[in-house]
Amino acid sequence: MEDEVDRLVAAWRRERPDLDVEPLEVLSRVSRLARHLDRARRLAFAEHQLEPWEFDVLTALRRAGTPYQLSPGQLLTQTLVTSGTMTNRIDRLAKKGLVERLPDPSDRRGVLVRLTHEGRDRADQALAGLLEQERAILGELSRAQRAELAGLLRQLTAPFDNIPG
Repeated sequence: MEDEVDRLVAAWRRERPDLDVEPLEVLSRVSRLARHLDRARRLAFAEHQLEPWEFDVLTALRRAGTPYQLSPGQLLTQTLVTSGTMTNRIDRLAKKGLVERLPDPSDRRGVLVRLTHEGRDRADQALAGLLEQERAILGELSRAQRAELAGLLRQLTAPFDNIPG
């Protein structure tokens, strides 16, 4: 079965036979898949009145386990945004009643961000919707193929995820 990347690669091989375009066969597909995944994620989140960034913050808190709270610094680390962006996001989520700010008992100047019951319910429902969308995307692959693909992608992403700083 031919896809758009096959056509793109064939055109480049015809137009630039002097270049080795083999990386396009993998990474152009990863890029296209990322766009399809982004659309599926936005749809899953929209069904629960969430933006992708809201889902990221809520699920970071949900994964923390009871009592579902983290410091803003911990949220920064997990969501890869700047401190100003995180402050704005926490403010917006608090206005929606999805998180609350609490004083940090171990640091008089610090705060903790805690998931509310509504935030937890919304995160759980959106996650279930997301997993349904993602299962559909992976539907053509067997369990063994999914495991092999996950391992190969881990090899590519781990060096980026483990860069200090």
